[in-house]
Amino acid sequence: MSRRSSRLQAKQQQQLPLSCQEETPRELQAPEHLQTRKRRTAEEIKKKEDGKVAKKHQYEIKSCWPPAITGGISPCIIIETPHKESVTTDFSRFKKYRFRNLFINPSPLPELTWGNSKDVWLNILKKENRYAHCKHFTSLHSSLQPHMRSILLDWLLEVCEVYALHRETFYLAQDFFDRFMLTQKNINKSMLQLIGITSLFIASKLEEIYAPKIQEFAYVTDGACSEDDIVRMELIMLKALKWELCPVTIISWLNLYLQVDALKDVPKVLLPQYSQEKFIQIAQLLDLCILDVNSLDFQYRTLAAAALCHYTSTEVVKKASGLDWDSISECVEWMVPFVNVARKVSVKLKHFKKVAVEDCHNIQTHTNYLDMLEEVNSGVAATAPGQLSPVSPAGIITPPKSTEKK
Repeated sequence: MSRRSSRLQAKQQQQLPLSCQEETPRELQAPEHLQTRKRRTAEEIKKKEDGKVAKKHQYEIKSCWPPAITGGISPCIIIETPHKESVTTDFSRFKKYRFRNLFINPSPLPELTWGNSKDVWLNILKKENRYAHCKHFTSLHSSLQPHMRSILLDWLLEVCEVYALHRETFYLAQDFFDRFMLTQKNINKSMLQLIGITSLFIASKLEEIYAPKIQEFAYVTDGACSEDDIVRMELIMLKALKWELCPVTIISWLNLYLQVDALKDVPKVLLPQYSQEKFIQIAQLLDLCILDVNSLDFQYRTLAAAALCHYTSTEVVKKASGLDWDSISECVEWMVPFVNVARKVSVKLKHFKKVAVEDCHNIQTHTNYLDMLEEVNSGVAATAPGQLSPVSPAGIITPPKSTEKK
């Protein structure tokens, strides 16, 4: 053996640990205090993490706006992070959503040139499940009654027509309002108009190309809400909603269903190919239905499918929405009184200045919805007294007519 190889072998033997030279596993020779220290470190880490979670769940923002607006009464509590005792968790037993066929139904969308229709459909359904709503938010606010929501939404419909806002803008505002009320507690009825006009203000900035100025939103309240009030409430609502502002609204589902049903040329899938008269007829029914708080028992896609079913057939609904009769039967039955009242009112396509004729059906219109809703409730009360609260229009200032608008 050469001198170099013998020197290398001696050096390797010197570097070998004692445990290896004795042919004993190193793990058996480890001191006990090291293992105890490792366990103690893991427990300490777990305690620190639990402490962070507990501290995170206790983080709240209780200051909303100056007492000058509310008369010294704080109308709401904004919860920044998920809370273990969140007010929304109490209403899980009231849900009537039908998720049975949510992801197993095949996509009703045709083959798309710009994407995979199955992936697009699945993403839409996931978003529908993500933006949840519930009608029992009124139990969180002792001074509110269900008919107050109807009056507020009817007023927002009128504001939308005055400023020629799109139907999508109104339904975004409706969704923001309903989800925001689920995050709050004991809001006074005097704050409803501010919350409603702020919801419409946020929705118009998202949907409209030329949204009205904040001065115009303050103007339609006739001094009940100032510009500063709307700005403060906007920040409060955005934090409460966690900036989740992109739901699939009822009117979006209706547009999709009618488009899929009438679609013949796939490259023109993004261009409306359905009748404007049929669209506004079904849209007016949905406008009436959404004023009733019981409509929040159903998913938006189910409401749109049930309304379409009343004016077409079950086969058309199944083709356009992927929902079978079992999924929409309850909503279709609930909607019957609304359909009977809505069919008594003639529907005409209104034309607006500076709005293209092919887009006029997308502009939100208003009719005597409160009278129609009262007729619906009186008819239902005749068969089941005490089921619904009567509508008494009061407390909300109506916006000026288009001829009086500055």
